[in-house]
Amino acid sequence: MSSIAENFKSVGRLINQAAQHAHRAPEEITLLAVSKTRSSDELRELYQHGQRHFGENYLQESLEKKEKLHDLAIIWHFIGPIQSNKTRAIAENFDWIHSVDRLKIAQRLSEQRPNHLPPLNICLQINISSEASKSGCLPNEAEALLLQVANLPHLSVRGLMAIPEATDDIAKQQVALAQMQSIFISLKNIHPELDTLSMGMSGDMQIAIQEGATMVRIGTALFGPRQYPNSKKPT
Repeated sequence: MSSIAENFKSVGRLINQAAQHAHRAPEEITLLAVSKTRSSDELRELYQHGQRHFGENYLQESLEKKEKLHDLAIIWHFIGPIQSNKTRAIAENFDWIHSVDRLKIAQRLSEQRPNHLPPLNICLQINISSEASKSGCLPNEAEALLLQVANLPHLSVRGLMAIPEATDDIAKQQVALAQMQSIFISLKNIHPELDTLSMGMSGDMQIAIQEGATMVRIGTALFGPRQYPNSKKPT
């Protein structure tokens, strides 16, 4: 059995254990494979083991992989920062966007979503730790942004996404993730269609599930450490 197959089974077990510990059904949690910098062959192998949701950060890299894997029924998620000059290609080629943090980007995605495609599934990115280096609207801006974006055609606002500040302090992880759950519940009272709380990565997946995550974004635990050729990241 390959390492990817073994890792996939291991991650599945961790999700099941975390869900049971939180008295939740494992089926409530969707595994999103973070596949940035990974080869098309690696994605194909993981797909053959049953994975369907794949998350990409870099537009050009993801379009090349999408072309090579056109024969697979992959559900493509864009999870990286969005530049205004790339919204058309993103709107045309992805099923989900996790990183909408301002109205201008949402408007462009709505306007540029082709009419023959279903509405684009949107998560609003929340900068839960208020880090200057990270994208996302601030928690106190989330309600206003939700109300604006929910009125746009060609978009379906599904939920929230967050990347809490990286830390090995479990208590700090739990505080940030619990805050996200609180914001999600509050906004769901305003917009009942919300059903997705995208948070939790390889290092905090189990705590995220305990705090209500419905989608966890896992890269390293599935594929192993990333290698960036020549220390340069793709675009």
